[in-house]
Amino acid sequence: METQVYLLFELNDLQYGIEITQVREIFELPELTPIVDAPGDIIGILNFRGTVLPIMHLAKRLGQDCPACQLSDSIVVVDWQGLQVGMVVNKVHDVQSFPSLSIESVPTYELRKHSHTAFAKGIAKANDSLITLLNPETLIRQTDEVTMMTWEARLNSLDDDVAPISEETVFTDATAYPREQIFEVPSGLSLTSFFSLYCPQATPTEKKVFRQRAMGLKQSLETSDLTSLKALAVIELGKEYFGIELQQVREFINTRQIRPVPCCPTHILGNMNLRGEVMTLIDIRKALNLPGSDNKATKAVIVEADNIVAGITVDQVLDVVYLPPSDISSMPAAMSKRCQAFFQGATHYYQNTLSILDLSKLLAQGGLIVDQAA
Repeated sequence: METQVYLLFELNDLQYGIEITQVREIFELPELTPIVDAPGDIIGILNFRGTVLPIMHLAKRLGQDCPACQLSDSIVVVDWQGLQVGMVVNKVHDVQSFPSLSIESVPTYELRKHSHTAFAKGIAKANDSLITLLNPETLIRQTDEVTMMTWEARLNSLDDDVAPISEETVFTDATAYPREQIFEVPSGLSLTSFFSLYCPQATPTEKKVFRQRAMGLKQSLETSDLTSLKALAVIELGKEYFGIELQQVREFINTRQIRPVPCCPTHILGNMNLRGEVMTLIDIRKALNLPGSDNKATKAVIVEADNIVAGITVDQVLDVVYLPPSDISSMPAAMSKRCQAFFQGATHYYQNTLSILDLSKLLAQGGLIVDQAA
């Protein structure tokens, strides 16, 4: 059965999704640079690794009231036919696949009631919630016009002129500048700050975090890295964080009606019916030398590696991230050689370590798969 995979996210307590193949990257909302004469839904631009990235607030694009931006907001970078734009959303959830036949068309009466359904390509259901699946073809517009309003060099120049926030730095119109520094704002950029427009209640500490995020995203990547970013689903197991290559993930599910399999090892939790397919659920904690859990498994990631399909139970599905290979380091030498074989490397995930699983080796050599012929 043909399926479509979507990234799910939340905005104003409503659930939305967009095809994962059209998602370029996800990151926390940084400080933006507002620009004059931009389309109404564009709230600013961002120096995104050396390129100008227009940022729309999805609420404004959907014709809703634009809420004040928060530190907890995220940006989903969408690529549509070579045009990239960032969308501000409240919270990113997880990745989920839907059978094509289960996606319903938008009812015509809804089109009359809600203008934002003009941007929907269908409706899906997940965990008893209705998900509006967005159509990037109608959602993204005028990005070329927005990009032409300012030059990449001028954006870089503005960012370079602003010094890091320190005790000697003052806030003028909610933006930080050294006391002795005055510079001319390049044409096309707004004299009104992002904070006064969209974060009027932000504290000095929050403004500093917004700016630090922007400075971190400015860092350039080599062209070779841009074409080989590793897409990872981030999961939590026993308060540790692990990455699974997104191309090996079929979907994320809530487990239900698990039937134990007689005479199987304890790490095989049982089988469940997944839309007519018998799916075996396994616990990988023992193979990774993690302590067992007394909690009942309620979430799982359906993975496929080297023709092996299984459900791996997890505590939480946290995020989808895109990493350049240069950000991935080798596993600690103190780890046992057996466990090292099950990982591709490690990286940082906020203030935590993210260990990247090698599913092919874990499933084949971790003693997880039972030989049914035995």
